[in-house]
Amino acid sequence: MDNERLQEQLDFILEIDKEKNILRQTHLTGHGRNENDAEHAWHMAIMAYLLKEYANEEIDLAKTMMMCLIHDIVEIDAGDTYAYDEEAKKTQKEREDKAAERIFGILPEDQKAVLRDLFREFEERSTPEARFARVLDNLQPLMLNASNDGGDWKRHNVAASQVRGRNACDAEGSQALADYVEWVISTQTALGHLRDE
Repeated sequence: MDNERLQEQLDFILEIDKEKNILRQTHLTGHGRNENDAEHAWHMAIMAYLLKEYANEEIDLAKTMMMCLIHDIVEIDAGDTYAYDEEAKKTQKEREDKAAERIFGILPEDQKAVLRDLFREFEERSTPEARFARVLDNLQPLMLNASNDGGDWKRHNVAASQVRGRNACDAEGSQALADYVEWVISTQTALGHLRDE
């Protein structure tokens, strides 16, 4: 093909199809199969649209949705790091930064810079959009776990305190959703789906 820019864009589009193969610990509602990263990202993007009114600050919806869609692309190379796997989390940033360079590097330079910066912004929670997207990243699996009678939490012996720790920054992006998360944690703990300490 003579159009190098178009070829790079198409190469990237094909590469990110691999995200559909990255399975998460979380299962689909109704005790279904493991969710994949692409499904998680899609779900978050829809949540951003539907729940935008609960963001603490005014957000750029398109930017937030794009953050949701690209935040786990790096797991094509880095793999999924389970939220409560403390050992794997020690190398997560290094693995994901390396993956971001390679995968976003497939794109033309201008688009590479935009997506790499969006990924970094999400990781650092440095903007209202990133803070809200991070809340959604925490809320989505929490909802799935609760809908499945805490199956994944039970399988990994997750304590309520661990879930609270993971969601500790939620109030920075959405106080309303942080309040909902606390209600879910308390309810799931009372039901015995989360270990109480």
